[in-house]
Amino acid sequence: MRLGISIAILDFGFWIEELGVWVNIKKTWKLAAKQTAKNLKSRLQKHPDSGLQIPWNFAQIGVLIFPTIPILGALGIFLGLIGTCQQKFRQITRRPLNRGFAILSVLLVITAIFANNRIEAFLGLCNFLPFFILFAAFSRLIETPAQLRQLSSIIAISSIPVIILGLGQQFLGWSGIDLLQPVFGWVLEPTGNPPGRMASVFMYANILACYLTIAFILALGLWMEGFRRKKEAGSSATDSVTDITDSSTSHFDYFLNFVVVGNAVCLIFTNSRNAWGLAVLASVAFAVYAGWKKLLAVVFSAVGAVFLSAFGPQPVRQYLRTIIPAFFWARLTDEMFPNRPTATLRTTQWQFAWSMAQQRPWTGWGLRNFTPLYQDRMHEWLGHPHSLILMLTAETGIPVTLCFLGLVGWILARGVLLLMNWRSHFPVDIQQQEIEENAISNITNQVICQDVNSGDRLIFFSYLLAFAACTLFNTVDVTLFDFRVNTISWLLLAAIWGVCEEGIGHRE
Repeated sequence: MRLGISIAILDFGFWIEELGVWVNIKKTWKLAAKQTAKNLKSRLQKHPDSGLQIPWNFAQIGVLIFPTIPILGALGIFLGLIGTCQQKFRQITRRPLNRGFAILSVLLVITAIFANNRIEAFLGLCNFLPFFILFAAFSRLIETPAQLRQLSSIIAISSIPVIILGLGQQFLGWSGIDLLQPVFGWVLEPTGNPPGRMASVFMYANILACYLTIAFILALGLWMEGFRRKKEAGSSATDSVTDITDSSTSHFDYFLNFVVVGNAVCLIFTNSRNAWGLAVLASVAFAVYAGWKKLLAVVFSAVGAVFLSAFGPQPVRQYLRTIIPAFFWARLTDEMFPNRPTATLRTTQWQFAWSMAQQRPWTGWGLRNFTPLYQDRMHEWLGHPHSLILMLTAETGIPVTLCFLGLVGWILARGVLLLMNWRSHFPVDIQQQEIEENAISNITNQVICQDVNSGDRLIFFSYLLAFAACTLFNTVDVTLFDFRVNTISWLLLAAIWGVCEEGIGHRE
């Protein structure tokens, strides 16, 4: 009897102790969650319009987790969109450009009605119509250079998990768990997709290449701004009271070094010639913008050596191939993947897409109709013709394609106009100085010479450059079928137009 009571008391004591442990764990988790929320809130940027603070918070969090957890990231972006539309619906609907996209939406629906396969065509509208709404809302939500800087920082930070997972996939054979695909929206394929080419959390190497190109350019813009700030701090008077860069800014500058290098390394292992070329062009554009002649010389020398190793005359080519890895020149000459079927060549796909456009120049064959038609003719399944312009021309007709290109081109033209006349629309954060002796001589283009020391202008320039790179990438590929890259691309365009409306529209 006493033994039974003792055992019961011991069991009760163990139960109480275990309960205490669980209570402590619960308290610890609550404290950790509370501290995380507090830290996250302190990192979130305040919106200049207090009514849009909550949508802007949702948007920032959504973009941060979007590449790795697309479902939750999309939810945050969607809540930001809904909140902005509720607050500023009248302003959004009154903007002429948004009405232009509304007209384009109607035209796309008409092309779907006359499509060869209407079901596929109406499904294809999902790659366009929701993003027109996203553009309209976020061009009102993002309107200041400070928000551009914050968004660039978020995209740079969110690329870190993508870089780490990509390197693990490529060199450590990491693979994802299929059961978690519904949660994360992706599965990590060992050695990449296709095999040997890094794809990380994306379904294909070229999609990752486009994403990394955007992240690389935006991070490089932030890095250049930090470098300029340090240079100004070093050249300032020695008797200054305070240092221009505080410890937190300095730490972020070191972090940007890792982000820029990491994105560049992963770009190489995507084995995408398009991304290689665009990354080089972006580096050249930044060097021209800053007047870094030595960097230009290094870039041109390196690129020239690689091209000579691939296409130069025989004596020079043979010598350079002993120095430059075959990974580069064999990819440029397509010797890495020889004897490919004719149906898989891009020239074949482009010819077929153009023939489709010639047969139906007004309404096209309907969105998503290229794939079944190409498969019937060439007996090869392809998701797209590797050119967004040709795809739109073949599937939606020439008038709709011109309307789409006209709207996007108008935004970029206004962006360049704002860049050329930045000082007349936004206060310059650093006093205009004479261009230093190391700047490229005889450059008279206002896009390059004006306000070279303006950090805000540099960030805006990086957005124009990133979207231009995305546009050029889609001339020889199609990335809109990836939800994440398509969303980020439209966010870039919306940010550009939002700042243009704030800068130019309110002063005309």
